[in-house]
Amino acid sequence: MRVAFVSMETAHHADSRALERTRRTASLLADHGHEVDYLCAQWWGGKETPVFEHNGITYRRVTQDCAAGRFAAKLPLAMRRAGADVVHVTNSPPRHAAVAEKTGTLLRTPVSIDWFQDRHDDPAKGYRRAAGGADIVTTPSETIRTRVREHGAADGSVRVVPESIDMGTVREAPADDRFDVVYSRRLDNHANVGTLFLALAERRRQRWSAAVVGEGPEREAIEQAARDLRIDDRVTFTGALPEDERVSIYKGSHVFAQTATVEPFATELLRALACGCVGIVEYQANSSAHELVEGRDRGQLVTSPQELAATITQVGDLERRQVDERYTEYDHAAVLERYVDCYKELQATRGWF
Repeated sequence: MRVAFVSMETAHHADSRALERTRRTASLLADHGHEVDYLCAQWWGGKETPVFEHNGITYRRVTQDCAAGRFAAKLPLAMRRAGADVVHVTNSPPRHAAVAEKTGTLLRTPVSIDWFQDRHDDPAKGYRRAAGGADIVTTPSETIRTRVREHGAADGSVRVVPESIDMGTVREAPADDRFDVVYSRRLDNHANVGTLFLALAERRRQRWSAAVVGEGPEREAIEQAARDLRIDDRVTFTGALPEDERVSIYKGSHVFAQTATVEPFATELLRALACGCVGIVEYQANSSAHELVEGRDRGQLVTSPQELAATITQVGDLERRQVDERYTEYDHAAVLERYVDCYKELQATRGWF
């Protein structure tokens, strides 16, 4: 199958979970024998190089710079030249998704929108136009699925395709058993590590050690919060770590605490659950993390620091594990098949199969 990805920005332009999700999907498709074009603003060198091959993906320049208006104007011709069987477009900027949908109709090429999350600087009207014209929209979670339906997507057009993890790394990584409790996420204004610290402070008379994995603009304030609560001697701030090192910490820890206020998909929680951690999630209205623990025997949902502290104590008697094979359904290859199924469904709807 020949798949064309449409996204003005790429993971080479900016550090973004949405862009990384798109890059990973494109790379997995290429690794599994599909032909992959990526229609984007140029990120590689050479003004005379409109096409660039990189890691099995053919990047095709639509514009030299990230200029949303020019990109939208030039996208129809770029899509026609790509000649793809299916077009996979990101939801932001929404104007590009709407242009891709209209162009796909003219070219008789099915278009799928991958909607990771809303961006605050995108116009709501644009989202309504993009969602309302979509044949299929893929989202990482039920939480985002609900939001897309609120934007006007048809009830039957939205499919949940979660984030994926590498179960091979989970199985092979050694365990780092220095910590009892671990938190892992970008340390921004949505991190909400303070909830965990309050819970740990309530357990100061008990023996425990904790790791905060991640980097971000709020790290200094978060470290100060640990000092203010006088638990800094038992909390280790590791900074950002490669995936294999994070997995090693998860495999050696017993509890993964998820307290962030915004989370389209809690990927690090998923990795930790696959590594055998007990996942304790503080419910947040703008987070999908609860979806990963509801109905699970090694997952708990809480609503306050006091409840979090009590639950950490309660789950202490659960056996320690280092791998949970029940999460194989989230392995990269398994999740990729869900995307491919969506592409085939689109083609069948157009009467190609």
